[in-house]
Amino acid sequence: MQDDGMDKSLKRERAIREYNRAAWDRQVESGNRWTVPVDPQTIAAARRGQWQIVLTPTKPVPAAWFPDIPGLDVLCLASGGGQQGPILAAAGARVTVLDNSPRQLAQDRIVADREGLELETVQGDMADLHMFPEARFDLIVHPVSNCFVPDVRPVWREAYRVLRRGGALLSGFVNPVSYIFDWPLLEQGILEVRHPLPYSDLESLSNEEKEHYIQEGQPFEFSHTLDDQIGGQIDAGFLIGGFYEDVDPPDQEDPLQEYLPHFLVTRALKL
Repeated sequence: MQDDGMDKSLKRERAIREYNRAAWDRQVESGNRWTVPVDPQTIAAARRGQWQIVLTPTKPVPAAWFPDIPGLDVLCLASGGGQQGPILAAAGARVTVLDNSPRQLAQDRIVADREGLELETVQGDMADLHMFPEARFDLIVHPVSNCFVPDVRPVWREAYRVLRRGGALLSGFVNPVSYIFDWPLLEQGILEVRHPLPYSDLESLSNEEKEHYIQEGQPFEFSHTLDDQIGGQIDAGFLIGGFYEDVDPPDQEDPLQEYLPHFLVTRALKL
């Protein structure tokens, strides 16, 4: 019976991964802001040492959070889209971009080919980094993306395994409180508490709402408790050495940001 339960769980995780892969491929086609590659001017500036990256929509990662980039082995984890990876490669890092979506990875290849950057792309699951040996990377950057996997703790364990001692994991994620509201009403500017946490598109929505998401090609999302997001990093072995909050840019008209920061960012250290 235990094996049957494990098989069912693995099949469910695989189905979610495959669905979200196709959904993010469609997001590239529709021009989602996280799929738009950086321009040549941004790469030229990075080559001159003038660069920054974001893990959440608005605030750049503090410069003090980065070691000297030239020559570092950097993993951009679930970070396709032609944004963070090419900038860090232009700044002198040896960059590997891992993402579940082939179309997202193609955006990184577009920039790398256009700009003559050395950059490796790997299609894979952020929670399963078996293709990398232990202590492979000096730095991991992980923009908001773990909301697309049902269990975040394996992500932290794998990140810890492939990071070298003295390295850092820089992660952005959604404030879990954001998921308590009724989203259709929220888009109308009405804040109505509806969902207990942790939230799951698969468990928290009606069949009709899920079908609407599928028809629109929207990725399935999952909230994670702060115990799993922050406590999970600590339990994996990390020391939290930095933190900040962020909101959507004004043009997104996010009604939540009047009341709370939508995004959180941590700097986790492997001592």
